[in-house]
Amino acid sequence: MEHQAELDATGLLCPEPVMMLHVEMRKLAEKNILKVIATDPSTTRDIPKFCNFLGHTLLEQAQEGDTYFYWIQKKASQ
Repeated sequence: MEHQAELDATGLLCPEPVMMLHVEMRKLAEKNILKVIATDPSTTRDIPKFCNFLGHTLLEQAQEGDTYFYWIQKKASQ
């Protein structure tokens, strides 16, 4: 999937991936897509909750072996 930015959180454990995700989302322009790469299984729970809580859209998530991928679209300003 096309994306404008990428966050590599491989090797990091909770809560670091979500903390880094929060910082990266602030840098993105509205409606842009961030690809997140992570190896912490807790991200399968934490990233969807993060998106739901802050209003971002989790467009897709996938897993290849022990690596998790997420494509998140930043919400539009209101």
